[in-house]
Parts: sequence; structure tokens; C-alpha cells
Amino acid sequence: MQALLFWRKAIYVNIVGMILLSMAFCSCGDTRHITYMQGKFDTAKLSQIQISEPVFRKGDLVSIIVYSDNPTATALYNQSLVVVSTGSSGSSGGNGSGGGSGSLAGTTGASSPTTPGYLVDDRGNIQFQGLGELHIDGLTKQQLRDLLDARLKDYLKNPYYTIRFMNYRFTMLGEIQHPGIFSIPGEHISLLEAIGMAGDLTFYGRRENVLVMRDSSGVRQWARLDLTKPEVLASPYYYLQQNDIVYIEANKKKVVASDQATVRNVSIAATIVSTLAIIYSIFRK
Repeated sequence: MQALLFWRKAIYVNIVGMILLSMAFCSCGDTRHITYMQGKFDTAKLSQIQISEPVFRKGDLVSIIVYSDNPTATALYNQSLVVVSTGSSGSSGGNGSGGGSGSLAGTTGASSPTTPGYLVDDRGNIQFQGLGELHIDGLTKQQLRDLLDARLKDYLKNPYYTIRFMNYRFTMLGEIQHPGIFSIPGEHISLLEAIGMAGDLTFYGRRENVLVMRDSSGVRQWARLDLTKPEVLASPYYYLQQNDIVYIEANKKKVVASDQATVRNVSIAATIVSTLAIIYSIFRK
């Protein structure tokens, strides 16, 4: 009787050990497919990367504020300020100009003056305050400054400008933790920073085949980037531009996982039931 009990316990220990061992093998896999920037970095090459300056495109919303040594004359070339009030009884209104002074009256609580911005139309033009139509599609900020200088140098003394994008955004889709459209206050963001904003790729995202889609002056461009290689830092698509779309494709593991989800759940349940039955049969005597 003692020998029979010993062998039953030995069988139980072996079965439980095999179950735990199989679970350990299933959980310990190759992590290379989810690791970024594998391999050696060519620092001499990758340290010389130039970040391309963004250009204005159709559909962009641009803030342009003009300053000069003559605030009164400058006011003609600036949009009116719009006061956004966060108070309970505030009002929106008021006028102002870059280089000049404006009054913000009739508001209570916190308020923030801002300019409405210039929308780049389907022809690549904006209707600029005091100057009329300007074609800015494809221009950098410095080229726009040069254009404004050429038009305003006869009317303003020492003009200078504050220019920024008001709708710099990108889209993240596919196997990402938080897909959606993201806006940033700056004008430069890398692909890895964008992925970080979206909560990183899921376990099933293909890091070696990330698709970046871009519209440049009506021409659609795209590139596939391998985030497991340091060479991705040298790609012209590594730094996103406004309105870029990033798509993360699912790997084969997700397809297999989706197809076998029901079978796996049933197998786990059956294993648990079998283990409990073995334990019960051993200790009930």
C-alpha cells in the first residue's frame, strides 16, 4: 500500500512538472521580432543626419504674425486676435496686432488670445491680411519670410515674423496600442517618438515592415521601414511630416493566435480539469 501511494505521488509530480515545463516553453520565445534597433550603430554615418524642414501644403493652417519698428503700420498686416475664455461668463472678441497693442475687455476668468490662422487652399494660396493672395504651397518657413520681406519692405521698417504650423498632425493605424490622429505643438517628430505617443506597437505589430504614407504637393509617396535595424535612422521618412500616415501591419503570430484562440482556451480548460482530477484521485484515498 505504501509503495502504491508512493508511485501515485511520483506520477502526480511528473505530470505537474510536465505541465509547468510546457507552459514555460510556451512563454519563453524569441524576442528579436519585438526588439528595436538591433545590431551595431554606425555612429559616423548616423550622426550626420539632416532633418528636412517642413514645407507648407494644401490644407495646412498657418499662423503668421508680423512685427516691425512701426507698430501702427504693422497692425494692417496682422489678423485680429480672438480671445478664448475659459471663465464662466467670458466673451470672445478684441483686436490686436503683432508689434502693436490690443485691448482685451469684457472677459472674466482665464483667457487666451490667439490668431485664427491662414488656411492654405486647394490652389496652395492664402489670403494674407493687407496683401491679398500669396502662393505658399511648397515653401519652407524661411522662403515664406523672404516672400513677405519682398512684399513688405517698402511699407514697414525692419519687418520680422513669427511663423508656425497650427495643425501639425500625423495618423497612427494598425497594431498600435492607441491608434488615432495626433497633434503636436512643434514641427519635428521622429517615427519612434510618434510610436511612443501612441503607446508603442502591440506584441503582434511587425516592427520590420512599418509603412509610412505621405502626400507631397499632390504626389503620394510611401516607404517601408525596418525598426529592428539602426539604419532606419538614416531614412528620409524617419522624421515624420505633417499629415503623414503610419500603418503597423500584423504579423503571422496574430493570425495564428486568432484562428486558434478557441482551441487554446478549450485546451487550457481541459488541462486544468485533468490536473484537478489527478490531484483528487491521489489524495482522496
